[in-house]
Amino acid sequence: MIKKVLFLCTHNSCRSQMAEGLVNFYLGDRFQAFSAGTEATRVNPLASRVLLELGIDISGHRSKTLHEFTEEAFDYVITLCGSANEQCPLFFGGVQRVHIGFDDPSRLPGTPEEVLPEFRRVRDEIRHKLTDFLTGAQP
Repeated sequence: MIKKVLFLCTHNSCRSQMAEGLVNFYLGDRFQAFSAGTEATRVNPLASRVLLELGIDISGHRSKTLHEFTEEAFDYVITLCGSANEQCPLFFGGVQRVHIGFDDPSRLPGTPEEVLPEFRRVRDEIRHKLTDFLTGAQP
């Protein structure tokens, strides 16, 4: 049975979008990933760019708020930033809530070429930590 996981971050623009794309790509046979934010903004183009380097296309993704998922049942709700962890509502009660924090590369100053290495580093960290957690969490 495929388990459902929701990744939460404040703006659903970078880390949570990358997590959704990475988990669906690498673990899609066992997990169906979704992402949302406490606020909706837009998908960061550099997040899309660094995933495309791995053959993962999230260009069709959009930024969503967690309220779109209030009627959904999830096996895991994973917050990726401290703000989302603090604001995660109680309606996700009964599921395993986990906080696995990552740096926010979208906050770095500089040109896209200057910040791309940090986007790649965070992408790879998200891929490894979430893959390890989710595959270890299997019964």
